[in-house]
Amino acid sequence: MTAIEFTYHIAKVSKSLKPFAVRLTKDSDDANDLLQDTLLKAFTNREKYADGTNLKAWLYTIMKNTFITNYQRMVRKNTFIDTSDNLHYINSLENSTDNDAHNKFVMEDINRAVDSLEETYRVPFMMHYRGFKYHEIAEKLHIPIGTVKNRIHIARKELKDKLSLYAYSF
Repeated sequence: MTAIEFTYHIAKVSKSLKPFAVRLTKDSDDANDLLQDTLLKAFTNREKYADGTNLKAWLYTIMKNTFITNYQRMVRKNTFIDTSDNLHYINSLENSTDNDAHNKFVMEDINRAVDSLEETYRVPFMMHYRGFKYHEIAEKLHIPIGTVKNRIHIARKELKDKLSLYAYSF
């Protein structure tokens, strides 16, 4: 396979890699970086790709391995190494306190936003949040599955708008 053909095939498959990258990194910018690293590695190692194998699976494997490698590198970089002789305070929790006030305020805002949704959107959203599948929600509420999906989508969109204050705080 020539470099042009390989590039063409990667371009067709690369759109499906973005959601996987977002799921791994939980951040859009990091997902873009991971996708770029994956495509660069795939292109530079294209001679290792065997014709006839599943290109999409090959790219997913590269992405997963790249993510794991980057994560391990970040953990090693952030590991604290104390070279002092006094090990008394390392891992000592008696002098630390947790302040959960911020989390409490956030949860109150989230609950208030969910409670402010119209009941037609809130009920399917909360059922889905609690683990019900779309078809189970449709059966319980006696509505079509497409309506369930639409109402959950609208609820998410409204919650995103109502909680936009927190979009970049985590």
